[in-house]
Amino acid sequence: MLPEFGLGEVLPPFVGTDVTGGALLPRSPYPASMFELVQRFCTSAQRAAILRGLLRFRSDLRSDGFSEGFQWIDGSFVEHCEAFRGRPPNDVDVVSLLRRPTCVTSDEAWNDFVMARRSTIFDPSWTKANYHCDNYFVDLDMDPVSVAEQSAYWIGLFSHQRDTFRWKGMVKLEFLPEDDEGAFALIQEREATW
Repeated sequence: MLPEFGLGEVLPPFVGTDVTGGALLPRSPYPASMFELVQRFCTSAQRAAILRGLLRFRSDLRSDGFSEGFQWIDGSFVEHCEAFRGRPPNDVDVVSLLRRPTCVTSDEAWNDFVMARRSTIFDPSWTKANYHCDNYFVDLDMDPVSVAEQSAYWIGLFSHQRDTFRWKGMVKLEFLPEDDEGAFALIQEREATW
């Protein structure tokens, strides 16, 4: 379950008083389904458009062969920026931590795969313009040290607001296709009430 907003209208980095976040205490990145993300953050037409883009992006990644991994969701999208900043979010920040498609097993094949898509799904400017997703990738099939270093980089960057340096939490979405259909239906249901 996603916690309520804390100080500064952001998701708290942890819940409770134990900063080590023992096994039973919730802490960032908070696991959630796509349906839960929509349930919590689909509160306006702008947010609905961003969520539709995220759903399209996830679908297109699957069409390119990605099927295993998860995504960290962050940025002003998971803040109450309408109250804190006086504006809706412009996009959603995403780090896609995914295993390579099964048809791309060797490093050479992976490099070719990335180069063929370097100006589309691997280009944050392109994903932002086409899906409202400022997306970055972590290849979970790299050597473990590289995965750890890249993950630490993104956690360090995304665990604080850029302008206030306030410590904050983020959301972890599994890369499960079955959850996306219900999320899309919920967006439509919400839009019908605005």
